[in-house]
Amino acid sequence: MHVEANGIRIHYEMQGSGPWLVLSHSLACSTQMWNEQVNAFSDRFRIVNFDTRGHGKTDAPAGEYSLDMLADDLQGMLDALGINTCHFMGLSMGGMIGMTHALRHPGRFSSLILCDTTSRFPPAVGPVWEQRVNMARTQGMGALVDSTLERWFTEPTRKSRPDLVQRIGGLISATPVEGYAGCCHAIPKIDITSKLGAIDVPTLVIVGDQDPSTPVEMSRDIQKAIPGAQLGVIPQAAHLSNLEQPEVFNAMLGQFLKHR
Repeated sequence: MHVEANGIRIHYEMQGSGPWLVLSHSLACSTQMWNEQVNAFSDRFRIVNFDTRGHGKTDAPAGEYSLDMLADDLQGMLDALGINTCHFMGLSMGGMIGMTHALRHPGRFSSLILCDTTSRFPPAVGPVWEQRVNMARTQGMGALVDSTLERWFTEPTRKSRPDLVQRIGGLISATPVEGYAGCCHAIPKIDITSKLGAIDVPTLVIVGDQDPSTPVEMSRDIQKAIPGAQLGVIPQAAHLSNLEQPEVFNAMLGQFLKHR
């Protein structure tokens, strides 16, 4: 299904019944990243799982994106679907979109789950992102697969679950280069830690204990900055903690959402 919002067609999937729960995936993934959580929680929540601008079946216009733009895409989708309030869960880029949206459009989230994400990158990471974009443009997305999977999954998982790793590698390869490049322009510019005190909804921060992309300390910074936020650290998990340790992840999520 699609809605027209903020100048693009946004693809979304809807399942289940109950309070609204909106899911936002990482860079170079799609709605498929959340399969384990959709299966586990669609009996309790009405889940909206959407493809970010430049990803999956959502439009991928050329040009530089910003996190404000991606947050306004989300706002436009919520308006088009008539969703006044919802629980929101985002991982990596999805978490950045969630924090940005909560600051730009207060009152739309009833709770916030931020997974393997950050509210600030040091300026030194800029060239790293530029290098990734250059590689995607010159060699194609396939050239990024192996190095990305090394960051996203621990070595034991890469060896023991080749089916999972191959599936996510396929999502990386299928990401439009223009969408990847547009989002890579937005991500390293995030610097909102000092503003997070304005977020006044129940918040859970989840991170894999071996996440090299957004390490535990970045999650601690978010947890300290948002009043009353909780922190859950998942053992033996890297960047895609929801896929690497789904049982632990879902238990943390379920406990947090139990009375919401």
